[in-house]
Amino acid sequence: MRIQALKCQTASMLILTLSLQLIQGLPENLAEGKYLSIKKNSTNPLANGESFKGRWVGCSEERFSNSPSDSVHALRPSQIKVVARLGDALTVDPPQHSGHLTSNDKDPGSWMPVSLPDILKSFNPAVIGYSLGNGNHVNTSLDLSVVRAKAGELPGLAQKLVTSLKNNMLIDFQKDWKLITVYLGIADMCAYCTNQEYYSPEKVVLRIKEALDILHREIPRAYVNLVEMPDINLLHRLSDRATGLRGWCECLVKPHEPIDISAQFINWDYQNTLQELVYSGIYDKHNNFTVVLQPFIKNMEIPLTADGQPNLSCFAQNGFHFNAKGHALLDSSLWNNMIKPSVGGIEVLECTATLPRLYCPSQERPCLFTYQNRDYGNSQNVEDRGPRQQSTGSKLTCTERDPSDAVPVSVHKLRPADIKVIAALGDSITSGNGAGSKPSDLLDVLTQYRGLSWSIGGDENITTVTTLTNILREFNPSLVGYSTGIGREDTPQAFLNQAVSGAESMELMSQVRSLVKLLRNNSGINFQEDWKIITLFIGGNDLCEFCKDPSKYSPENFINNIRNALDMLHNEVPRAFVNLVTVLNILPLRELFTDSSVKCPRFLLTLLCNCVITPQDNSIQLEKLQILNREYQERTHKLVESGRYDTREDFTVVIQPFLQNIEIPRDKNGLPDKTYFSPDCFHFSLKGHSQAARGLWNNLLEPLGKKNVNQTFDAHIDISCPSKEQPYLRTYRNSNFTYPHNPGQLTTVTPETVKTTPAPSDEVFGSQLFCKDRAPSDVMPNSVHSLRPADVKVIGAVGDSLTAGNGIGSKPNDVLDVLTQYRGLSFSIGGDESLRSSTTLPNILREFNPSLTGFSTGKGNLENPKAFLNQAFPGALAADLPGQVRRLVDIMKNHPKIDFQNDWKIINMFIGGNDICNYCTDSAYYSAVNFARRIEEALDILHKEVPRTFVNLIEVLELIPLRRLYQDTQLSCPRTLVRMLCYCVVKPNENSPELQMMSEANKAYQQSIQELIESGKYSTGENFTVVLQPFLRHMEVPILDNKQPDVSYFAPDCFHLSRKFHVQMSRSLWNNMLQPVGKKSDFQNLTANTLLSCPTQDQPFLRTFKNSNYTYQGSDPPIKPPENWGSDLSCSENLTSETIPTSVHRLRPADINVVAAMGDSVTVGFGAKAKTILGLWTQYQGVSWSIGGDKSLKIVTTLPNILKKFNPRIYGFATGIAKWNSKFNVAVPGAMSHDVPKQARTLVQLMKNSSKINFKQDWKVITLFIGANDLCEYCMNKEAYSADNYVKHIEEALDILHQQVPRAFINMVQILEMSGLRRLKKNTIGCALLQKDLCPCFLNPRENSPELHEMMRVNRDYQTKLTALIYSGKYDTNEEFTVVLQPYFTNTIVPLNSTGQPDMSFFSVDCFHLSERGQAEMAIGLWNNMLERTGYKQDYNNFTHDRTKLKCPNSDAPYLFTHRNSAVTPENPSIKPTSIAATTTAKGVLTAEQRVWLVVLTAVVAVILGQHWP
Repeated sequence: MRIQALKCQTASMLILTLSLQLIQGLPENLAEGKYLSIKKNSTNPLANGESFKGRWVGCSEERFSNSPSDSVHALRPSQIKVVARLGDALTVDPPQHSGHLTSNDKDPGSWMPVSLPDILKSFNPAVIGYSLGNGNHVNTSLDLSVVRAKAGELPGLAQKLVTSLKNNMLIDFQKDWKLITVYLGIADMCAYCTNQEYYSPEKVVLRIKEALDILHREIPRAYVNLVEMPDINLLHRLSDRATGLRGWCECLVKPHEPIDISAQFINWDYQNTLQELVYSGIYDKHNNFTVVLQPFIKNMEIPLTADGQPNLSCFAQNGFHFNAKGHALLDSSLWNNMIKPSVGGIEVLECTATLPRLYCPSQERPCLFTYQNRDYGNSQNVEDRGPRQQSTGSKLTCTERDPSDAVPVSVHKLRPADIKVIAALGDSITSGNGAGSKPSDLLDVLTQYRGLSWSIGGDENITTVTTLTNILREFNPSLVGYSTGIGREDTPQAFLNQAVSGAESMELMSQVRSLVKLLRNNSGINFQEDWKIITLFIGGNDLCEFCKDPSKYSPENFINNIRNALDMLHNEVPRAFVNLVTVLNILPLRELFTDSSVKCPRFLLTLLCNCVITPQDNSIQLEKLQILNREYQERTHKLVESGRYDTREDFTVVIQPFLQNIEIPRDKNGLPDKTYFSPDCFHFSLKGHSQAARGLWNNLLEPLGKKNVNQTFDAHIDISCPSKEQPYLRTYRNSNFTYPHNPGQLTTVTPETVKTTPAPSDEVFGSQLFCKDRAPSDVMPNSVHSLRPADVKVIGAVGDSLTAGNGIGSKPNDVLDVLTQYRGLSFSIGGDESLRSSTTLPNILREFNPSLTGFSTGKGNLENPKAFLNQAFPGALAADLPGQVRRLVDIMKNHPKIDFQNDWKIINMFIGGNDICNYCTDSAYYSAVNFARRIEEALDILHKEVPRTFVNLIEVLELIPLRRLYQDTQLSCPRTLVRMLCYCVVKPNENSPELQMMSEANKAYQQSIQELIESGKYSTGENFTVVLQPFLRHMEVPILDNKQPDVSYFAPDCFHLSRKFHVQMSRSLWNNMLQPVGKKSDFQNLTANTLLSCPTQDQPFLRTFKNSNYTYQGSDPPIKPPENWGSDLSCSENLTSETIPTSVHRLRPADINVVAAMGDSVTVGFGAKAKTILGLWTQYQGVSWSIGGDKSLKIVTTLPNILKKFNPRIYGFATGIAKWNSKFNVAVPGAMSHDVPKQARTLVQLMKNSSKINFKQDWKVITLFIGANDLCEYCMNKEAYSADNYVKHIEEALDILHQQVPRAFINMVQILEMSGLRRLKKNTIGCALLQKDLCPCFLNPRENSPELHEMMRVNRDYQTKLTALIYSGKYDTNEEFTVVLQPYFTNTIVPLNSTGQPDMSFFSVDCFHLSERGQAEMAIGLWNNMLERTGYKQDYNNFTHDRTKLKCPNSDAPYLFTHRNSAVTPENPSIKPTSIAATTTAKGVLTAEQRVWLVVLTAVVAVILGQHWP
């Protein structure tokens, strides 16, 4: 869907004539248009060492073009005006080009290179290039090659080139054609070992893409050569003599050693990823720009000399660098590739002793090669281009093939044979990209095989190629309009196939205009009389781009684009039957990316459809995409079903939904079957197009309401036939179908008398169900895991007022009516009306089994017979559930309509809102543990007493978002009533501890029932199961354009839910029931037009753990690994002091302007993000616990990122890797305490010299952590590394800071207790080889040995003496400086995993340094220590993942704690909370229903008495 193709324009007669005149009299080889060569009397210095005295002869192509090309795909060499280059210079020093092949007087055998600009000068003497033929770089601004350039430098070079081109007075920037060559070197690949993440092929190619994007965006009229990086085998051949490779590429190429297979794979990854970028077609969307990959260096061959040695005469002596001769070869081979690439493979660069032959443009190929013109002049037919897969042809057995006796006047009487014209609109699926490509020819996906396109292609006939055209030609051989062969939409062979590769819905109108123009102007078409069939299929590219601009690709915009296109067809095209094919279900495409067993170009897939490919499974992003996909489909249905296009007899639009729920086709092994896709695994192959054509044809003959919405591609599809009874293409009228969104069917034969029905309003509560298979099981199932929707005979429900239906049908301002229980409209149990007008779970199930019983109808309380099996009542708590369940069981056992033992039942359980609303009143009674226990008691009753039951346990609603209704005073919500109904949720202030408590309680409720179900307690038998349906886990209150909450989703009390909300819950509940366990949606999007899902042939059952192949994890299910080690922090006390404090003891976090750090490898982030031993020596400074500042606190937990929440302008933190952006991080890997005074001096000097800070006025936090290396070396020199010396060195460093640094708060972090590191063991090279060498004194001694006991004693001495120094008061002598000991490492606890073993995720690959996760925990410990009083600081580490562990300053203690301000007694000392015993409901207490009505009536009486709502 993404790729466009252009053809080189045919040479004009004038050009041909001039060319013929120029050819006469030339040497034979030039007359044939073969080579650019030298005159016959010239000698070749490369052949015999003699001096070269000849000159360029040039080619037969005209030197000047009279009519400059408007397309890069029709670009001739003579039309190029500017030649530039950037990237790697591929030499030690950029070569000094001379434009002529000449000998050197001192060395007759040498020769200077031919440059690309000089070759082009033979076509256009006015060319402006980086060499003008005289050996001088006159236009150096056009040569931006850099020695050993890396991909990261390319964007800057590209931008610099743009500026140079714009500022060059000799260049017409807008009109001149430019040739730009980008050379890719080996620097990135050679640096791969130093940082595998940064130099990964994907990251490197993305940087290349950034540079190409700049050129694409900024430079008009440009042909870009992207010269591919060399093959590693070439580097290996050079390595034995190339000293320059050693030391910077030895991780991949080692002299005198065989090439490592892993290095070869790395090389291939770079090459393949680069190819995927270029072959994606993203740079071929416009006629004035293209990028061509030139891989001749990659394919370079080195011949052997006479003595059998490699001929390295093209290379310098010091590495992979070309000498002058090599550069001539480069430009010569590049030229040849631009003119005539080898058909079987790109030209190979050979370092030989002879001058390479230079090709000339020919009459057949006068243009520079591009991917879009490569078929120009190609006589190959379609059969030669791609494979003929099996089963692409079809057999048509229809006997009814005759047209109508007279040309019909009504589209509802249209037979296939009546159609005379066929047309199509859409994107690259319809343009046929890659349809005929060979499986391995990724580049050929750029070719548009329009003759093979499913809906419009007309190549061959139905016996060999199945398309809609070829099917219709079996009925009417005179059909016209179809496309043939290959080409773009503007080629003659495209005809009425006006689909554009890469098109989005917003581009449809231009396609429609082109189509209408072609229909009107073609002499072979009777525009007024001929019947036309037009197929429109689009939307995939919109979905692929939606995450980049959700507003642009919103459902509203999408359907507006479709509407505008259909309106134009409706207004302008007579006698037309329009197939509107719904956008396909795009999510299954992800399997081709995620399934590692399927070999697909993953980087290319990411480029083509990033928004579909990149989201994580079960992520919010993926859920939003799924919702958007369905909204596209549903709104398409609503548009057509409005009757908008059925206002006259000769026009209709019919939705063909066969792709709506399509699944990925699979092979016999159950794997995604690639044979249905082109080589990019994105577009359809010929096999895929054939199946799509069959599906479309069969949809055409299926009546509305019964069309297949889930065409199975991997099964045989028989082609249907018209029957005598129904010989017509099916429309709403000849299907006797009533549009659900237009029940009045306001269309008529006479358009003058009846207006088109407008699109339905948002208040449509019905739904459509497009499920084809609605049958029950052949035999009543004995297992709940084989239960189909039609097998369900009984439905029941328990819960509170949301299930009882309070206020569902109330008018907006009728608060009193919220007392009414609209049970017939309840989402899970209501049975009023039918699905077309009222969406509820029973009404959905009645579409499968009309005999369903148990649902409630009408209005009334629990005692009303219409409530039936709806046993919910208003105000119910979890404690009331067991009683509800017992009443439900009694009714089912005794009701005559229910066969209690044999009928399959669905029971919905939804409770918890009232418990949460009361949580703060008694947190023990309403605890999550008690809540889960009460749910368990109710489920136990059902499990024990009710056979054949499927229980939907609906997860507790997320209530916190509902606060917005209470907080917005502009809404007409009864705020007093809301506060009385749910005081604990709405009353707390924003960011208050009380609100945090309620949020955590809500999550704990959800988590508690998740753990209950994960225990597997209710899935031990075949006739009972409980399935958690989590669609309400996350929810957002809909917001209107005026930024106010949309109260239409709520009842008049702004607490209960309106019918709109119930409708959405019904759809989400149903869809959850069909989603496999472990992959259910947990986000309720209220504004989405959610489409009802259908059971599939592969999975026709309600989903349980067993038929989902899901394994319950027991009482402690595994937690999904976090995406990052960030933290959440939202503090109310985050303001600076009113004036800059003059005392360190009155220092708030927001007052800090500068951060700095001193220490060893832990503080530089040594190996923090390393995945392998190769990455261990990388300094990941940006994630360092005390000084890193990468990204934000949400993603990376460090002290600076915490402080940035208080002061975003803080300075001094390090970013990235290595020392380049370390700023005030003066820590050094391997440092010991004796190195710290030097670090202190360095830091003082850095801060004094920095222009970014005010050294005297800015408050600074400096963190010092040192000593581990001293201890690790103690046993080797006990005197040098004694505790006394350790403290002496620290004292010296602190003295320097004390004397020279004003306004400083020093964190002195206590040295950790080292013995715990002995427990860290892992079966890896890093741990086995490095750990003991890193700390031999602690890790080598045997357990309980005297040596180990001595080390532990010295460790304690370090801690004790350091504590004595800090508490001596030496550094508390002035108001502007203090040192505070942060002791959280005093008692170091090794973190353990669930099996009781050390959790190695906190440590790097050497089992010694800390990982990013460990760094984050250090930052948390440090920060929390800073906010704890001296004497009350936590003196042990708590390494457990929790994003909410960070503490906040409070109004009583807003300052960082020092020794002095820790002694101050707070004005409002905290009072320990009194424990509250769990309470129980006593006899005589009001019932739950009475409780809620007492609240409501109290509020109502207040209104009657004249009080206002506050």
